[in-house]
Amino acid sequence: MASRIQIGKRTIGPGHPCFIIGELSCNHNGDLDVAIDTVKAMHRAGVDCVKLQTMQPHSITIQSDAPEFTIGGDTLWDGRSLHDLYTEVQTPWEWHRPLQQLAHSLGMEFMSSPFDHAAVEFLETLDVPAYKIASFEITDIPLIELVASKGKPVIMSTGIAHECDICDAVAACHRVGNHQVVLLKCTSSYPTPLEDVNLRTIGLLRRRFGTHVGLSDHTLGSVVPMGAVSLGASVVEKHFILRREQGGPDATFSMQPEEFESMITSIRDLEKAMGVATLELTAKAIKSRTFARSLYVVDNIERGDVFTDENVRSIRPSLGLPPKHYKDIIGKTATQAVGRGTALSWAHVNVGKVDAAP
Repeated sequence: MASRIQIGKRTIGPGHPCFIIGELSCNHNGDLDVAIDTVKAMHRAGVDCVKLQTMQPHSITIQSDAPEFTIGGDTLWDGRSLHDLYTEVQTPWEWHRPLQQLAHSLGMEFMSSPFDHAAVEFLETLDVPAYKIASFEITDIPLIELVASKGKPVIMSTGIAHECDICDAVAACHRVGNHQVVLLKCTSSYPTPLEDVNLRTIGLLRRRFGTHVGLSDHTLGSVVPMGAVSLGASVVEKHFILRREQGGPDATFSMQPEEFESMITSIRDLEKAMGVATLELTAKAIKSRTFARSLYVVDNIERGDVFTDENVRSIRPSLGLPPKHYKDIIGKTATQAVGRGTALSWAHVNVGKVDAAP
């Protein structure tokens, strides 16, 4: 397993809280005030990191009416041209610094997904602590090499990746000396049907690539993030919106503040419950063992009397011999008088050849 990764003041890895990323995406609808209010709402919900998308439409695609540049395939955006969609969803670069400063002032980290080389160099001027590679950019090996060459953690979504694509992307990071890689299980379907999630892939990614793993989630609700954390996800990313009613390309599969807060609260509770793998009892459980069963005399017995089903029973509390010795006791005689309600001990029993080990 990779060593722990530091993103700002947060540590990614076993024994540390899951790193919760709130994806702003285009849920500002082109209004800086909405973006600011959304970042503030992320803070109130308990988000660890605000994430933007740093793009230029012309570097992702070209403006064209040709069929291949028109979205199809039963998506939320069918019929729109790629260029028009990316023009709508972009976050102005001049917003990045004030949003970063706001996030930092509220104690949150700030990072972004760059979509071209210029975006990487721009984000370097902001000294972001990590980079996110979006699912559809995981095959852009030159972009990944540039990002990884900056020596910062690289979080990569695997939504459209074949295994060979993930191999190439991880190898690109390693090739430039960067082993601070986190792979996110992701399904690039918006919103994602539960039957398409395949959360068990989290363990497969960890075993196959030896990286930290997490989840980039587009399902509705918090069931899938909870399941991911229970399987060891170190990172959870979801889209954040002030109100779905405000609309926008990503509104349908984005979480509102109260939903996000509830999810984070549940994740933190789950982390407490996950604890460590141990068969040792807690101090409270040890105290509770007092109420386990043990062997007691339930009728007055004189010296020499035989222990029978009538005068010995397995009852609570646990101050007598363990019930596993019941058959060893029955038929033996008492060494002394034993009153009703006495916890049975080996000192009360003529054990003869019986093994009297406790």
